[in-house]
This record gives sequence, C-alpha cells and structure tokens, in this order.
Amino acid sequence: QVQLVESGGGLVQTGGSLRLSCAASGRTTSSYIMGWFRQAPGKEREFVAVVTRTGGTTYYADSVKGRFTISRDNAKNTVYLQMNSLKPEDTAVYYCAARPTGGILTKDNEYDYWGQGTQVTVSS
Repeated sequence: QVQLVESGGGLVQTGGSLRLSCAASGRTTSSYIMGWFRQAPGKEREFVAVVTRTGGTTYYADSVKGRFTISRDNAKNTVYLQMNSLKPEDTAVYYCAARPTGGILTKDNEYDYWGQGTQVTVSS
C-alpha cells in the first residue's frame, strides 16, 4: 500500500512553468511505476506521463511532449512533473498514480493508487 500526495499546483500565465511533486508514503516509490494524469472540467481524465521504477524510461502524451518532464528521486520517495511553456489547455487537476507491476502504462484503470490531485490553472 502506498499513499500519494501531490503539491505544486497553482495559477500561472501562458508560457510559464510549474513543477508538481508527488510524495509517497507507506512504501518506497522505487517499488512502483509512477504516472501523471490530468482532468479538465467536463473532460475525462487523460494520461500525461509515466516513468518506470528506476527512472530509466519515460513516456509522454503527444500534447505535452517536449514541454513536460517526468522524473523521480527514489531516495526522497518523490516523483516530479516539470511543466514548461504552459498553455491554457493545460489547465486541469493533475493526479499522480502508482502501480507495482507493469511497464509503460498509459490508461488510468491500470493504476492501483491515486493522489487527491492538485489544480493547475494557466491564464491566457
């Protein structure tokens, strides 16, 4: 079992940057594949990025590729999402998720554990 807590969301102007953090407790993050998802108002939750247990492999949604970077610090039990060149369409609640097995997982129903989410709002 692992508990996930996101932080770092906020209000930013178009073109700005934010770094989200996902702190894990209960078990070390090195035991889990970690993903970020987001959900905008009136839309379904969508995949953003995933990183494997060691951090050696990452994968991104096309909509964020080249702008967002997922990383992890297993010594701190924390996963990060660095978001640059933010656009109004990036506005959403961002969630981190964890699963103990598997590879590059991009579907939300593949993950076992979820945080409560952090709001990101990008103003135009």
